[in-house]
Amino acid sequence: MHDTFLAGCRSAIGAEHVWTETADTLRFAHDFWDQYRGRAAAVLRPGSTAEVAAVLALASQHGVAIVPQAGNTGLVNGGVPDASGNQVVLSVERLDRIRAIDPAGDYLIAEAGCILDNVQAAAAGAGRLFPLAMGSSGSCRIGGNLATNAGGLNVLRYGMTRELVLGLEVVLHDGTILDLLRPIRKDNTGYDLKQLFIGSEGTLGVVTAAVLRLMAQPRERVTIWLAVETPQHAVSLFRTCRSRFGELISAFEIISSEGVEIAVNGLPGVRRPVGDPAPWHVLIEVAWTFTEGLRGQVDAMLEDILAQALCLDGTVAENEAQRANMWRLREGQSESARAFGYILRSDVAVAIADIPELLAWVEERQATLAGLGIRILPFGHIGDGNLHVNFVLPPGTDTGLHAELLQGLYDQVDRLGGSISAEHGVGRAKRDAVSQRKSAASRHLSGRIKRALDPDNLLNPGVVLAPEESVP
Repeated sequence: MHDTFLAGCRSAIGAEHVWTETADTLRFAHDFWDQYRGRAAAVLRPGSTAEVAAVLALASQHGVAIVPQAGNTGLVNGGVPDASGNQVVLSVERLDRIRAIDPAGDYLIAEAGCILDNVQAAAAGAGRLFPLAMGSSGSCRIGGNLATNAGGLNVLRYGMTRELVLGLEVVLHDGTILDLLRPIRKDNTGYDLKQLFIGSEGTLGVVTAAVLRLMAQPRERVTIWLAVETPQHAVSLFRTCRSRFGELISAFEIISSEGVEIAVNGLPGVRRPVGDPAPWHVLIEVAWTFTEGLRGQVDAMLEDILAQALCLDGTVAENEAQRANMWRLREGQSESARAFGYILRSDVAVAIADIPELLAWVEERQATLAGLGIRILPFGHIGDGNLHVNFVLPPGTDTGLHAELLQGLYDQVDRLGGSISAEHGVGRAKRDAVSQRKSAASRHLSGRIKRALDPDNLLNPGVVLAPEESVP
């Protein structure tokens, strides 16, 4: 590491925010789940956009590789340094201000280090809703949500992160500040540059602030749990619900029987919402801005569903405690499954009509892996075709099996014309698998964009694109 670079950083952001001791840098060098570990040459904690700009200008001048990091809750090894010990982490955790909020204009401006829960609370305090929601909302930060184009639980109604952004403030590789913080819905004055940076995982620039869209808060919400026989029944249920409720559906989730039972047995105080185990379970949430009337519509739909034998059993949450129990089951599977070994996660998407075929393949694969003690827990957002097919590997399982398991899943998703990364991003973990599946034209254009915005390949090198695709 260049001593002159670190000296410049100490002058620019304060010596107390330039950390080089292992005791200080260790938490920035591994991910939240401790699945990926690297080594940071230093950790820099700028406190303003101007300080971020100063750091990137110094990095460009001295040829220092920078790894932008927000809440470090990512799942694809895209936010931690590699093992070389030569990369510097730029943490945005001190950029944590809500700069402005306008309920009438339905927007707020949040800095990249704002924790998602805090952004949601700020919106609620103004009588509005920021709808991005996920299990890590208490620790993930807006900068990471933007960098990975996070999805979450409400994509069906509100869209991915990129659909919730009106404007960005970004610092480019040489310290140039790109101010795109316009709180307007319509702007057809040329290329929509902000969309380049959303989902780019810190490889094109460092997002420091964003104008985020707000929505009206729902006044009545109904949460439903149904037990079903097959994934095809779940897809049929979705069609029925979509026809009845349209955009009022905010979530439509599917969970396997084993996932539910693992959560019921492993999470204190959590109960199965229906009496008996069932092959599959569906969690649905609908909401609107009126104060009453929705529950009656839901009850009428449930009568029709039962008459058509589309479900085996079901219940509606009568209070917030019951609703929280349902969502705890959905969100707590991975936590409970850790007691059985290592969790090999995936994040794939197929057309909704192809979900039954993908899950049929998963069930066949489970039968072939049972002898190795491997469990498969498929669950996810059936309403947008995004499933998480998680393999639970018992202690002592050969780590060489990881690539084989994922490769088989990815090949099946390919055959169905899907995507091997729906909402988690690419990082280093999926970089090569994604590259193998992209056309030559797509890889070439992506490389040209990377080289144009980061000519020296100093911004999160090795993430999203392979080194040979990132340099001239």
